[in-house]
Amino acid sequence: MKRIEYSKVRKVQPNNFEYNGEYKEDPVQMQLFVFNEDGYEEYKNVNLERVVKECSDPKQEHDIKWLNVHGLHDVELIKRIGELVKIEPLIVGDILNVHRRTRIEELGDVLFFSVKSVLPEEQAGMVKTEQVSFLLKGNTIISFQEKRRDYFSHIRERIRTGTGIVRKKKNDYLLYLMLDAIMENFFITIESYEERISMLNDQARENYKANFIEGIEHAKDNLVFLKRAITPLREALLSLKSVRDEEEYETIRKSTHVYFARLHQKCLELLDQTDYDLVSLDSASNFHFAAQGQRMNEIMKTLTVFSVIFMPLTFIVGVYGMNFDNMPELHTHNGYYIVLGVMLVTIILMVIYFKKKDWF
Repeated sequence: MKRIEYSKVRKVQPNNFEYNGEYKEDPVQMQLFVFNEDGYEEYKNVNLERVVKECSDPKQEHDIKWLNVHGLHDVELIKRIGELVKIEPLIVGDILNVHRRTRIEELGDVLFFSVKSVLPEEQAGMVKTEQVSFLLKGNTIISFQEKRRDYFSHIRERIRTGTGIVRKKKNDYLLYLMLDAIMENFFITIESYEERISMLNDQARENYKANFIEGIEHAKDNLVFLKRAITPLREALLSLKSVRDEEEYETIRKSTHVYFARLHQKCLELLDQTDYDLVSLDSASNFHFAAQGQRMNEIMKTLTVFSVIFMPLTFIVGVYGMNFDNMPELHTHNGYYIVLGVMLVTIILMVIYFKKKDWF
């Protein structure tokens, strides 16, 4: 799990931004949708000049514009987009700083929303997240992704085919759809972990190896990581869904509150399931240690029984191992066999006694 790292060096130029993520290989690409209830236009690999032209076209003043940016390492491009929307420089810095906490903020007529999205597992047992940021202003919504992903493919298809009500709604409903798609990734990820947790619970009854607990702890770390990503999203959605504070965010319409209330409910379900899975892992861990302790007790009990059985035999051997001349048994013709018989009878009696006591 990656910790937040803060630089101790204060910047002389506060607006000198840089992208601090890890996805810098692929070129930055932009895709623009301009749509209304009657139709849509789609521009793939669009440049910023074309975006400015489409957004400033008076004929499309009331159309919804969705600009999706794949990649954040072109800092100058991100800054120019920020200048186009006329946002504060600090918001540009928050878009590029992908280690910040999920948050929502409205500055003037612009709503900024940044969330963490779970990435598909590139390696078994690994959970990674990327930051997805949104800017809402007027009829425009801009989404920023660190890397090209397929979170919103079904939304694009709805726009193209006119399915559902997406082309009848405004950009705040489009924000709801994209947040819902991001949350679906959390559900899919947690569901895959539930299968592993079930397997770990079954193995806890049979696997006594020390490295087994490492798998449990690794799964717990990943779930805590997911919980840290979900919790601030729940807080942000709580403020969005509030009907009583409907004037808090001007870009979120009252008719859309019900959709964000659903997302907030999904967040609660995710957190409940995460807590349940963490408790299940704790139970598996406790059972593993209890089983190890019980197994050790059984081993110690068995060893103790054998030790107790051999104690009288050791005593007998010790007595007849003393080198005294006046020991009549040493001169008995069948003394050796008699002593062996006594030792054998002693063993049998002790075994019968321990069995009746159910000590082994």
